[in-house]
Amino acid sequence: MSTVLSNFDTWKKFLGDRVEAAKKMGISEEAISKLAYEIGEFLDNKVDPQNDEERILKELWDVGDESERKTMARLMVKLADRV
Repeated sequence: MSTVLSNFDTWKKFLGDRVEAAKKMGISEEAISKLAYEIGEFLDNKVDPQNDEERILKELWDVGDESERKTMARLMVKLADRV
C-alpha cells in the first residue's frame, strides 16, 4: 500500500478501481461514501501523508467537523470515479 500512497495519481487510480468494483458488486453510492469516510478516519489516525496532496487533504480533514469530513469523503469518491 505504501507504493499506492507515495503518488497521488496512483492513489486516485487505486481508489477509482475500488469504487468501480464496489459499484459492479451493487454497493450503493451512499455505502461507498460511508466507507470512504471510515477509510479517511483510519488514514488520518494511522498513516502519515506521503506527498503534498495527501498533506493538504489531511490538514483539511483535521480542521473539518464530521459533516465536512463526510463531504470530503464523497468528493474523493467522485474524484476517483473520474479517473
